[in-house]
Amino acid sequence: MSANQKFSFSQRHRKLSSKSNRRAFSLIEVIVAVTIVAIMAAIFVPRLTKLIGSAKDKRAKTEAAALATQVRLYMTEAGLSRCPEDFELDILAEGDDPYLDNKKALLDPWGRPYIIIIPGEINKDFDLVSYGADGQPGGEGEDKDIVNGQE
Repeated sequence: MSANQKFSFSQRHRKLSSKSNRRAFSLIEVIVAVTIVAIMAAIFVPRLTKLIGSAKDKRAKTEAAALATQVRLYMTEAGLSRCPEDFELDILAEGDDPYLDNKKALLDPWGRPYIIIIPGEINKDFDLVSYGADGQPGGEGEDKDIVNGQE
């Protein structure tokens, strides 16, 4: 082997090792990238959670209003001037020509059934209520009660 061949071999070796060094990230670069991602997650996750809670709240208000409309329609077609005290929302999803497509429409966004209160505290005839994320009466924020007709 001549000196030129040895030189070209060491040059090729250096080129290969420098290419492999360029492909890898240093530990500092990885730490900086992970830190940036963690900071962004700390900023955006609470905001995203709040937006999801707000969307569920709005959905519950809309669904409660739609259910109240279906109850009023049922009362009109049944010739009732007032909602019977033993009325149950399941009636809306039963029969040959139901007012609701399925019983899932009777569940609030948190998966709990809407409650009908007769006579209503907010509305004269009845209130349709979702107890919010915690499923308990009262509460604030995401846990507040949602009643049809209440802002």
